[in-house]
Amino acid sequence: MQQAIVRFDCVGQATGKMRNDLRVHMRAPFEEGPFELATDEGSFHGGDGTAPPPLALFVGGLTGCIMTQLRAFAKRMNVTIDDLSVETRVTWDWQATGRVYETAPRSFEIDVLIDSPDSEPAVVALIDAARKGCFIEQTLGRENTIRHRLNTPEGWKEV
Repeated sequence: MQQAIVRFDCVGQATGKMRNDLRVHMRAPFEEGPFELATDEGSFHGGDGTAPPPLALFVGGLTGCIMTQLRAFAKRMNVTIDDLSVETRVTWDWQATGRVYETAPRSFEIDVLIDSPDSEPAVVALIDAARKGCFIEQTLGRENTIRHRLNTPEGWKEV
């Protein structure tokens, strides 16, 4: 069984009121990029809306990930896709906490619309394989540890 480590790095720079310019590289198992992306916020957060907000990129990334896996795996599983669309809905809870707010995920719903002459069990098997191969969906389905560090005069400090 083949195995690999897949790694992406991103460096972001604050460049406007709320705009962030991002440079994303795939580092392993091979080099790809850099990919230039940007995020911004609308007036709610004091931004100018010059780029999508981070949550739009997140939901778009989830949708694009499952669509990519469906199309790539269809070839490997000999499933014909005549037409494909995906409708994704992501809902979060938002609660004010003093002058800031806290959030929590509520639901992730992905509707897959596949036009295929193949049997329903074959299409269901394709969807199951694609969801297992979608990096973002697999990340969301597990508990994760996310480390934050602050660069201080004494060195990196976990926060």
